[in-house]
Amino acid sequence: MIAFAVDSAETARQILEGVKLIKFAESLGGTESLITYPIRQTHTDLTAEECAEKGITDCLLRFSTGIEATQDLIDDLAQAFAAVE
Repeated sequence: MIAFAVDSAETARQILEGVKLIKFAESLGGTESLITYPIRQTHTDLTAEECAEKGITDCLLRFSTGIEATQDLIDDLAQAFAAVE
């Protein structure tokens, strides 16, 4: 699992909408790769101050790799980033 920040909440939204192979979900209990938006999914019970203390912003995405081919995951992320306007 890796977490990374992008330049804006809009960029985060576009990436989440742009991935095709990678699923936008918290956990499906399976082996597929997932991407999440912690501030709106897994950390909604925290206050804004608590999120800030933990580095959870509206620019943060979390990516968990599954068993798909590495190059397929790289290609999916690359096309999602390339489509950001």
